[in-house]
Amino acid sequence: MSTQPDLLYSETEDDLRAAVRSLLDDRSDHTAALARAEEGAPYDEGLWQSLAAGIGAAGLLVPEELGGQGAGHREAAVVLEELGRAVTPAPYLTSSVIATETLLALGGAGGEATGLLKGLAAGRTVAVLALPLSASAGAGLPPGPTVTGVADAAAADVLLVLREDGLHAVDLGDATVEPLTPLDLTRPLASVTTAEGSGTRLADAEQARAAVRRGLLAGAGLLASEQLGVAEWCLEETVRYTRDRYQFNRPVGSFQALKHRMAQLWLDVAGARAAARNAADALATGSDEAPLAVSVAQAHCSRVAVRAAEECVQLHAGIGMTWEHPAHLYLKRAKADEIALGTPGRHKEVLAELVALPAPR
Repeated sequence: MSTQPDLLYSETEDDLRAAVRSLLDDRSDHTAALARAEEGAPYDEGLWQSLAAGIGAAGLLVPEELGGQGAGHREAAVVLEELGRAVTPAPYLTSSVIATETLLALGGAGGEATGLLKGLAAGRTVAVLALPLSASAGAGLPPGPTVTGVADAAAADVLLVLREDGLHAVDLGDATVEPLTPLDLTRPLASVTTAEGSGTRLADAEQARAAVRRGLLAGAGLLASEQLGVAEWCLEETVRYTRDRYQFNRPVGSFQALKHRMAQLWLDVAGARAAARNAADALATGSDEAPLAVSVAQAHCSRVAVRAAEECVQLHAGIGMTWEHPAHLYLKRAKADEIALGTPGRHKEVLAELVALPAPR
């Protein structure tokens, strides 16, 4: 099914954005988040409960009959924009989007999956797909007892483990989780090992792989909204700083060279917003062109987020290079997101295949 995309925000989505932004403004402080990240415990459990259960963001993709909000990908995209703007350490992308979408794709696979979805929707449970953060829907998904580079594994209650015989739900206590040193301290990575036979099988191999690919596709599509939020904050903060910072008795933002750089960045962010919204809308409507929209969004938004963060660091000059200023958090999140759920190069390859664009000889 292919429909004309709606790139505008609805009143409901604007209200959701206002609620999430208000919560993050009050509870997601850059200094406190950095301090927690340096200690190896970046998550604020109280903030997560307020977001997941209080606002109901964790259940946006879950139907009402399973205790969710019965909303969709457009609303979840708005939440991720705001989480990106604040670089909030929270397992929203991994649990409330990727794991949730994977379980939803199993359909009537059984009571265990349904029970997990109810727990996820209520904010009682955090589930993480035990695959590298770099895994993409269009690539191979080799199962194995040990998986490295799993994002947010430390925050999970349940791990969704892909094995030769299907998808299994494994309690965190039955797995070995070894923290790794990530570039982005606000999204921890870990090496996860589970024993054969542990956990409960949710689906057979064929159904499991299809469900996992759907979860990864939704994750990549909505990751573009997180990247958009990162880029928006970087642009707004850079404009504010160059307007308030004086040199030679005039705002540095009034210099022609800087005006041109920020104007170009504004155009890039506007394009990223269109691409991210198109991907979210395609996923929400079940469009046949969803894979195309997702790859376009990832190929574009990854580049824009990194460039916006680099400009933010550079145009803040000396203070932008300090550990205390949050600019480095945004640059690290942008660089980490660039290789998450498929690199821009990988998405360009997928895009070329989808539109039958032959490779150069």
